[in-house]
Amino acid sequence: MGVGRNWLRFSSRCRYNRSNTLNASDAVLPAPAHGPGQPQPRARYAPSANEVSPVPYPRFKELRPAYGFDDVAIAPGRITVNPEMADISMDIEGIKLPIPFLASAMDAVVSPEFAVRMHDLGGLGVLNLDGLQTRYENPEQLYLEIAETPQEKATAFLQKVYATPVREELIGRRVEQIKKGGATCAVSVVPANTKRVAPAAVEAGADLIFVQSTVTTARHVSKSVRGLIFSELRQNVKAPIVVGNTVSYEVTIELMEQGVSGVLVGVGPGAACTSREVLGIGVPQVTATIDCAAARDEYYRRTGRYVPIITDGGLRTGGDVCKAIVAGADAVMLGTPFAQAEEAPGRGYNWGMATPHDSLPRGTRIKVGTKAPLKTILHGPSHLTDGTQNLVGAVRISMGMVGAVNLREMHEAEMIIAPSIKTEGKIFQMRGLGS
Repeated sequence: MGVGRNWLRFSSRCRYNRSNTLNASDAVLPAPAHGPGQPQPRARYAPSANEVSPVPYPRFKELRPAYGFDDVAIAPGRITVNPEMADISMDIEGIKLPIPFLASAMDAVVSPEFAVRMHDLGGLGVLNLDGLQTRYENPEQLYLEIAETPQEKATAFLQKVYATPVREELIGRRVEQIKKGGATCAVSVVPANTKRVAPAAVEAGADLIFVQSTVTTARHVSKSVRGLIFSELRQNVKAPIVVGNTVSYEVTIELMEQGVSGVLVGVGPGAACTSREVLGIGVPQVTATIDCAAARDEYYRRTGRYVPIITDGGLRTGGDVCKAIVAGADAVMLGTPFAQAEEAPGRGYNWGMATPHDSLPRGTRIKVGTKAPLKTILHGPSHLTDGTQNLVGAVRISMGMVGAVNLREMHEAEMIIAPSIKTEGKIFQMRGLGS
């Protein structure tokens, strides 16, 4: 008796063979005859080998849980240390940063002047070489016009001003401005322009190259005769190359095998980014960071070369920064929190890097306000209780509470799933009764 259409499904977790048919041990009983209204029993049946059904068994997509910053918490350690003992420095292929903070390559965040100030405070500002700074000789008036444009017309206006092509001579000029200020010069380019722009930027004095797109892989299929191959780029460009963005273990491993100097983690979490709404693409940042950090650790085990992971986007407070580090980040890249600095060129606004896309914008202009000097946002002192200022101090104190004296020890701190961590016992704060 073969197993035909008239069988009862026993379990959704049957085993499969390569032909996608039921294995013999997974076959189920044909439905026996019963009287009207009588229930059909669910039973197992172990047929002989010649009774294996050829009927294909459906495969079901499995979903795994993924977590963002509000879903988790850091558990205190068994020992504590004085915060001033914490070493929070990190380096990208020999370029050392006293603090693990990078400013995003967003036009409303980083200008040459902002990059110099960020350097003076211990961090790194990344200048967008595909943005306003390389399209216009004096972009200050444009920033004012962008800020004054009504919200319903903002995207169209941004598309218009970004339609002006990049001017090659301004690339070198912006790099020279940053270098003359005594700062480490980091610049960002999109993959399509990298082979042309990156060598010119390094020749002008750029110290680091960031190659950024919404999603980056080591294996991109295109119609070009020869696309961007990171291993070749490393040979041709004599500067560290940080690549992003990605969110997965497999892609991170492959990028590291291509010789990249760092990996940016995050697809669509930024406050001004709408890729998750427009494309449906993204992974919450805690899970993405954990997955990419696992790839870094495995690559380090294999090769002895440590490639830093940089969590990029979705961070709002010192608590978010600390959670990113415990998840495995060696540094964080912030956009909107720094767009609120007095030194930021965006005049209290920020917009996503893909906002001006000519056919499918994946960002929006947001009003973030001007809150404080950059020094206060990074180093304090803070007079706010929402965690948006003195980010460096928050990292040091959190490290002290988990007993970590450096960032790699911070990676070993315990993290728990705690979706109520921000609301437990906070009824008065939730009612707006806090100071």
